[in-house]
Amino acid sequence: MAEVLLFHHAQGLTAGVRAFADDLRQAGHTVHTPDLFGGRTFQSIDKGLAYIEETGFDEMRERGVRVADELPIDLVYAGFSFGVLPAQKLAQTRPGARAALLFHSCLPISGAWSFGPWPDGVSVQIHGMDNDPVFVGEGDIDAAREIVEKVEDAALFLYPGDQHYFADSSLPSFDADAAALLTRRVLEFLNRV
Repeated sequence: MAEVLLFHHAQGLTAGVRAFADDLRQAGHTVHTPDLFGGRTFQSIDKGLAYIEETGFDEMRERGVRVADELPIDLVYAGFSFGVLPAQKLAQTRPGARAALLFHSCLPISGAWSFGPWPDGVSVQIHGMDNDPVFVGEGDIDAAREIVEKVEDAALFLYPGDQHYFADSSLPSFDADAAALLTRRVLEFLNRV
């Protein structure tokens, strides 16, 4: 079984993120869900992003990175949207990473915003909706395609729809069918990494 460090999105550690973690736990995996917002949740992505901007994107990302210091090195790093920042940084830069799960977001592995090349032996799955204005419209899909092209064990899964947080069961953007398929794919992935 895998040990997963799962980072929440810009609306905080919502009941839906906790429920997703519980689904992984019920399958026998150990899942850590740090709260980078100190108990705060937000009613919209914009309000959550305003809080992140006020605190500083770099500081928020580094909060997540520091959480890993207290955990074993052979982790699967996972993140929902904003949570992809610390998850992807750790997967790419912390020795011993097993794999990465990137939901609703993806950062490039080349260029100025990169953490460097993807490390050998670190598997990755990327999940997003095919008409999500953030994932598709802001270029995350291009970063995901670059990873899939260059990394040996990488997969990009696109789901029909235009919702950003489609896998969070506590939000109006939740898509039960897409989330169920995402969860099934994630569990299959975790059972083999």
